[in-house]
Amino acid sequence: MSTMNISLPDSLKAFVDEQVSQRGYGTSSEYVRELIRRDQDRLALRSLLLAGAQSKPSVPATPAYFESLRDRVRRAPKGRTKA
Repeated sequence: MSTMNISLPDSLKAFVDEQVSQRGYGTSSEYVRELIRRDQDRLALRSLLLAGAQSKPSVPATPAYFESLRDRVRRAPKGRTKA
């Protein structure tokens, strides 16, 4: 694991310390790692949404379409709901 040192104004340092204390993180590093992971997830989701928005529609999302999805879930073996 690599080390990275950052400088924070006192107000941000106090905020980080408060979050660590109130939210059950062991260290400020754990808190910062969690923030970075969330940002990575947010960027990945944004990328997927943009790709979806740019893709051509394949099947209209009608009430019948959603009912067919529900039927597939109902018929799937318990514990397995993959398409």
